[in-house]
Amino acid sequence: MSPTNPVFIPISGVFPVLPTPFDAQGAPDVAGLRTLVRYLLSCGVDGITYPGVASEVGKLSVPERLELTAAVLTEVEGRVPVIAGVSSGDAEITIALAQAAVSAGATALMVADPPDRLTAQAQIAYFSQIAVAVPRATLMLQNVPLPVGAGLDPDVLLEILAAVPSIRYIKEETLPSGQRLSELLARGPASLVGVFGGAGGRYITDELRRGAAGTMPAIELAEVHVALFAAHRAGDHAKVRELFTRMLPVLNVQAVFRWSLTKYVLQKRGLIPCMKQRMPGPLLDGLDQADVDAFLTDIHDLLLPANQLSSSLGQVA
Repeated sequence: MSPTNPVFIPISGVFPVLPTPFDAQGAPDVAGLRTLVRYLLSCGVDGITYPGVASEVGKLSVPERLELTAAVLTEVEGRVPVIAGVSSGDAEITIALAQAAVSAGATALMVADPPDRLTAQAQIAYFSQIAVAVPRATLMLQNVPLPVGAGLDPDVLLEILAAVPSIRYIKEETLPSGQRLSELLARGPASLVGVFGGAGGRYITDELRRGAAGTMPAIELAEVHVALFAAHRAGDHAKVRELFTRMLPVLNVQAVFRWSLTKYVLQKRGLIPCMKQRMPGPLLDGLDQADVDAFLTDIHDLLLPANQLSSSLGQVA
């Protein structure tokens, strides 16, 4: 993709949101982030998203976001599409992040609806400003619940879509996401290509049967999400339910512990050396970890084995 003349590339499937690994001092671990990119590629994901809420983006500085997004795009090297998260409450910062991501080769730009813009017209003004600054870039509006985003109702989203045709995708995370997804697909303008699910993949079966273009979960079970989406594409609905049911215990823990769960699983699997997180939130204690260990044992046959991970990542198991 030319940095100055990006073209529209349709996206669908599994686009996990990379976390941001930190070292023991709390600094971003760029090498660790690149390792996680290689893990996702080895899982066969359709694409990668970075940064997002699961990346602790709210605790990353603008220079860190620029450096880390560039590292992801460099490591991916065009092998799969990358959706770059460029959300900010400040339109000028969003535009700077967006222009840098497009120049580095991002396929699409994910922008959350700012919570302080309380009307459809205020949201339209914000997204229009971004669309003008990055002409022909593909935008994805991330409809995040308060307090991170505005949690917009479908009628408001449809008004924004009609006014800003550069928004080709919605990531719907305001609940009930399935019903909202159905309404957007039924009433959306021709410029709306697809709606993605998020929320850690906890509602993926409902979203897929309603026509979701894809899903953007956390990454700790990426190969299982890939297998589930492959079953969906093959029309094997029983397999979709089976895989979802087997993942559900881990997804339930992730709903509560978020970054702590993701980083614990990634460290347990030898993918990151440190579980340090910047975002506040509950941490797994010993009993929680024992539960997660048991859940991972229950699905070990669905995960890439340690020796295969070591080979694909260039690590020693």
